[in-house]
Amino acid sequence: MQRFYDFLRGHPTGVDSFWAVLLFGLSLLWVVQENQGVAAIPLVLLLSLSVALRRRAPEKVLLLMLALGLAQLALDVQSNPADFAMLVIIYTVAAQGGPRWASRLALAGGLLASPLSQLRWPEEGIGTASRVAVAIVLSVPFALAWVLGDSVRTRRAYFDQLEERATRLEKEREAQAKVAVAAERARIARELHDVVAHNVSVMVVQADGAAYVLDAAPDQAKQALETISSTGRQALAEMRRLLGVLRTGDAKESGEYVPQPDVGQIEDLVEKVRGAGLTVDFRIEGTPRPLPSGVELTAYRIVQEALTNSRKHGGPDVGASVRLVYFDDGLGLLVEDDGRGAAHELYEDGGADGRGHGLIGMRERVGMVGGTLDAGPRPGGGFRISALLPLKPAI
Repeated sequence: MQRFYDFLRGHPTGVDSFWAVLLFGLSLLWVVQENQGVAAIPLVLLLSLSVALRRRAPEKVLLLMLALGLAQLALDVQSNPADFAMLVIIYTVAAQGGPRWASRLALAGGLLASPLSQLRWPEEGIGTASRVAVAIVLSVPFALAWVLGDSVRTRRAYFDQLEERATRLEKEREAQAKVAVAAERARIARELHDVVAHNVSVMVVQADGAAYVLDAAPDQAKQALETISSTGRQALAEMRRLLGVLRTGDAKESGEYVPQPDVGQIEDLVEKVRGAGLTVDFRIEGTPRPLPSGVELTAYRIVQEALTNSRKHGGPDVGASVRLVYFDDGLGLLVEDDGRGAAHELYEDGGADGRGHGLIGMRERVGMVGGTLDAGPRPGGGFRISALLPLKPAI
């Protein structure tokens, strides 16, 4: 049965043609019984044909219907079953949602049809008041046909609007999901870069030094290997914490992952960098106080990345300095070195071929906490990274 209904919905013109044929047959019977003459046959034929074509060209069929109505009055063809097509056309024009003039014209034509019929073929034996009453009663079906069609049009427009809104909301949700995924990927990429770049660079430096002094100074080689071991463990711990972000809530609640690094651990970071062979001068100015967690992590990562860049790009015998300044409304960071500095494309156009992502990550982190960052070569040689992080109250 469902297939039959689907077939009917898929062939609307065929369904209308069936009803048109049925209406034409009934109208022919009326023509024969009432002895209306040959002139009535073309009228009932065209009226029935309008039902078959009502969905293809409703406005044109409406104009044809008005012309047939006038011809019916002129040729003295009384009301007959084929006039039912007028109700169908009025409903169709009102329901299709076409030009408003067509809908208004259909309503006006329907309301005038009954009074004109009463004037052309008045019923004998009743007064004028009765004729007016009959005209009003016979106009009701035409009005109801138009009201029903207009209601269908309004309902279709409402559902179309709901569908359009649902589609728009779905697209917005997809766009928001893509933005969220991109932001999460960027955050994970920053964390991976900071963890891997710093710790692996320390391990590489220590491994090169151990290989160089392995025969001449075994004790120094042993110390370098111990540094590599401790740095590797720290890298694994931070990687485990980072991967914990991607785990379920149960894994996070188990306490398996180490906390996020903060400003208090910058001094330990500097000591480890010194142990890797980089001379670092570290100072704190102002009164240390608790900071929002986002600022704590951002400050630590900036210092970590800056010292890593000094070791990678500064050349031999490079020295660095780290300054943390607590202002009333912000935390200032200044990391400088006296080495060769970084190539222009790394701090201005970084990111090509996987290079320069550290500075890109710095800018992203600083931007997320509403701060400012300046990175570039020093006037007297070397490289400088300066950042100001606002101290917004932690919520």
